[in-house]
Amino acid sequence: AVRSGARYERTLRLLDNAKKFSPGMVTKSGLMVGLGETMTELVDVFRELAVRQVDILTVGQYLRPSRDHLPIARFYTPEEFHYLKEEAMRLGFRHVESGPLVRSSYHAHEQADSIR
Repeated sequence: AVRSGARYERTLRLLDNAKKFSPGMVTKSGLMVGLGETMTELVDVFRELAVRQVDILTVGQYLRPSRDHLPIARFYTPEEFHYLKEEAMRLGFRHVESGPLVRSSYHAHEQADSIR
């Protein structure tokens, strides 16, 4: 994992439990791209999140914080970010932010307001 301690399966269980115990709770997930993943892999992750009724999705470009971190495999184009947003919206996310400078907190207040 790029983020120490991060576990995909644990994240999915947490999202499952959030909706199970509080169905009205707004849930959010974020991904950083540019580490060698494929578009197909990303859309597969979107599907797994959509099944868990995640409301808000953010997709941003991974930027290497220092030489001690993983290098960037590639930069996504604006068109690719647009495609990812369209795919996520098609899968039922209520709000999607997708762009090179998007971070999980990107316009967080506006994200929440847009689905209320």
